Amino acid sequence: MSNDIIIMVLRLLGSLALLVFGMKTMSDTLQKMAGPQLRHILGRMTTNRFTGMLTGILVTAAVQSSTATTVMTVSFVNAGLLTLAQAISVIMGANIGTTLTAWIMTVGVAFKISDFVWPLFVIALILIYRKRHENVGGFLFGLAFLLLGLGTLRDTGEAMRLGEQPALLNFFSSFDPASFSTTLIFLLIGSVLTMCVQSSAAVMAITMILCSSGALPIYQGIALVMGENIGTTVTSNLAAMTASTQARRTAFAHMFFNVFGVCWILIIFHPFIDWVCSLVGYDPEITQAAGKAAFLANAAKLSVVLATFHTCFNVANTFILIWFIPQLEKIVCYVIKGKKKGEDDEELEGPVRLKYIGAGLMKTPEIAVLQAQKEISHFATRMHRMYGMVQELFEEKDEERFEKTFERIRKYENISDNMEIEIAKYLEEVSNAHLSDDTKQKIRSMMRQISEIESIGDANYNLGRAINRLHGSGKPLPEDLSEKLHQMLALTDTSLVQMDHVLHSRREDVSIDETKRIEKDINAMRDKLKSENITSVNDHQYDYAMGTMFTDIVSECEKLGDYVVNVVEARLGK
Repeated sequence: MSNDIIIMVLRLLGSLALLVFGMKTMSDTLQKMAGPQLRHILGRMTTNRFTGMLTGILVTAAVQSSTATTVMTVSFVNAGLLTLAQAISVIMGANIGTTLTAWIMTVGVAFKISDFVWPLFVIALILIYRKRHENVGGFLFGLAFLLLGLGTLRDTGEAMRLGEQPALLNFFSSFDPASFSTTLIFLLIGSVLTMCVQSSAAVMAITMILCSSGALPIYQGIALVMGENIGTTVTSNLAAMTASTQARRTAFAHMFFNVFGVCWILIIFHPFIDWVCSLVGYDPEITQAAGKAAFLANAAKLSVVLATFHTCFNVANTFILIWFIPQLEKIVCYVIKGKKKGEDDEELEGPVRLKYIGAGLMKTPEIAVLQAQKEISHFATRMHRMYGMVQELFEEKDEERFEKTFERIRKYENISDNMEIEIAKYLEEVSNAHLSDDTKQKIRSMMRQISEIESIGDANYNLGRAINRLHGSGKPLPEDLSEKLHQMLALTDTSLVQMDHVLHSRREDVSIDETKRIEKDINAMRDKLKSENITSVNDHQYDYAMGTMFTDIVSECEKLGDYVVNVVEARLGK
């Protein structure tokens, strides 16, 4: 008997594993197929709270993952493409969209579909080997695994005769269905289980099997479902703890939405559930005393009751809160404080603090590419800021401020090295996933961009050191040389401005022509200044040491211009 129990438990665990794997495979392949389109939808279809909600519903229903929608939304908030208010409306829609998962499970639990999934595997295999339809095949594989997991879970539940196990029935009957404390206990159990298994879908499937077998009463079952709603938001909040302020605010808004919904549902718990049961045609009053056949026939409707409750709960909660998004935004911003003035400065935030790449958040290829490109653009902006310090250093006459500015340049050089390493590590992690050829090419391009941007940081530091040597020589720079260096530094700054423009724009909207033109101007000025420098040294207008320091600065500016061209070429895929 003990061996039978072990086998049953392993079948339960295995079927849950199939279910979770199927959900993940479906979500991943759908995001690969529709990733760019989903990004554009999220970016454009959020003009007001209602279109934002509709967008959240459609995207989540498409990718079968509210977590994926939430992470995409967070990345857009970080990138400045969505406001926090727009993100909240999208998350509300995502909560409605995710109820489709419960209805898919209802089909798997209510009907014996295990025998019908095998053709899906065959079709999926054929499509996977046809490169053109590989993602469609992957989606069908995921769907087949999901349905097989549900079917196996259902068959195992029937084989275990959960509705006839005295120990299980006695355990659940020991709780008073009318007691508020019972509801809270099962709500807590649902939250903890969801946090432990990291999948609300798995806990929902278990709840459906227990309810439809007649073992778990409907009131406790729905309390578990409510707990799952809270448990899945706790997971996302823990993941966002190390992410940006906006990411934490978005995750907290998701938690607030579900906790608020649970609170008002608890006030009208039994009347609301009775209303849902009447919609489905389920009678909570029918017990085993009415006969085994009648009891099990009535219990079979429970999976539909759970899915209906899940939908009604999220729709009603969204209808209540969608009118108060500005107030919800204020609450979220009050709880999750923003950075104080000055905390955004790199000298305070540390050398490896990234802005758009949030640690701990789920990464899918499309989101990862978006976040990485935004981070690279921010990396370039930092290096441009560093170059501004070089210009300040050249102008600075006060000894104390000169030393302070040079120390900042030295610190930024360390920041540059660490940012290159951190972004590269992130891209390497992303590249371990199964990627399309286009995404692989984008990652190679990004690797080249960060290498060249780090070289810009090195060039900035070399410029700072050259200016420091000039300052330390104690010899004043002749006025004509100072004017020539001003011109060279200004032209180099123009090239950095153009690089920033290219990195912050869509590739289709920019070209390399302007960058190439500026590079030619820099090269021409370098040749001219070097030639004039040789003549001036020979004419004893200034000494050789001064001329060497002058040409070092000019040469470093020219190198920096070359690195800018390399960055732009990498960005445009040249």
